Amino acid sequence: MLKNLNTAEATSPSLSPVLSPITEPVARPVPQVRHSGGRPHGKKVWIDIDNSPHVPFFLPIIDELRVRGVEVLLTARDMYQVRDLLQFFGLSCKVVGGHYGKNKVLKVAANCSRALQLFPTALQRPDLAISHGSRAQILVCKMLRVPVVLMHDYEHSTKTGFIKPDWVFAPDVISNRDLKAKQERTIKYPGIKEDVYVPRFQPDPGMLKSLGITAEHLIVTLRPPATEAHYHNPESEELFAETVRFLSEMPDVRAVTLPRNTRQAEQLRQEWADVISSGKVIIPEHPVDGLNLIWFSDLVISGGGTMNREAAALGVPVYSIFRGKIGGVDRYLAKSGRLTLIESVAQVREKIVLARRSRAVQPSAEDRPTLRFIIENIVTILEEQCPPNRLSAR
Repeated sequence: MLKNLNTAEATSPSLSPVLSPITEPVARPVPQVRHSGGRPHGKKVWIDIDNSPHVPFFLPIIDELRVRGVEVLLTARDMYQVRDLLQFFGLSCKVVGGHYGKNKVLKVAANCSRALQLFPTALQRPDLAISHGSRAQILVCKMLRVPVVLMHDYEHSTKTGFIKPDWVFAPDVISNRDLKAKQERTIKYPGIKEDVYVPRFQPDPGMLKSLGITAEHLIVTLRPPATEAHYHNPESEELFAETVRFLSEMPDVRAVTLPRNTRQAEQLRQEWADVISSGKVIIPEHPVDGLNLIWFSDLVISGGGTMNREAAALGVPVYSIFRGKIGGVDRYLAKSGRLTLIESVAQVREKIVLARRSRAVQPSAEDRPTLRFIIENIVTILEEQCPPNRLSAR
């Protein structure tokens, strides 16, 4: 039976993957996986990775499903740093389609085109398709009658037009009213998306030396806003610019800045050449594990959602300069004091506290049921809810 958490607020503790471009693949060791739930041997699941944060999110899900004898088909969209992350984690995956900017007409056309490109994968007859927001996957699956699970954690970017997924998975801190999905087909999981993979994290202090940072520096992880996202608000760029000016005035601050793509990196190098040449702002030239950087930072300032939530989960002070519609997860973190929202240029200097933090040797190892809960519901859908595959007779 499907398990569900339909609460408006969460009480469970919570926790972007961010890499600069990389050139060499890194082998990914598969950790020991705890067995829980059924054994859906012989089933086939298709996972489509639609954006950079979804690579580390799906890694433990992929491992758990494979341990249970599930065949996993993997596709991904060439979006932001998806290719770099796939290579960094040593994940073999077919990359299909890309990103076409903010233009809505181009977005629709690109999704339709990508859906056609995904047909060969859909024709491999998966028993279930899963993504964290892939509209192209939903479209091709509806055409071929493949059951679909759509996961998401930001209720303001979930529109899929006339095509609807069969099931929706979302954090229990997002209200049913905001989800706008059929309650009987909505699975609310405890915690937040980052709780799926952050418990695997193991700190590596060697990263700081590779960036030229010493113990005397106050370390800030800085993430620019997603200027090409459809939900982008130009106010975020104003807050980012004021943040760079503020940090550059502090002699001991080192702001490790993680652009979203090569184009944004070049733009930052042109606009902030002086502070970059001074060493106060650092744009890495080599791979940087985002969780590792967050853990060894004194604070995080980000114009995006995933990095903010990872910092909150690790107990690192975090300030959001995101000025789009605030989602339920960020409202929950702000209300619980784990995230500070910066809502004006003046608040950059009023609210951001530049102070060193003391950290443990390892992050907290408390049990987080999020991954187990999600896997058990996927297994239940595979065993009880999926009808015989309609493509098998074709």
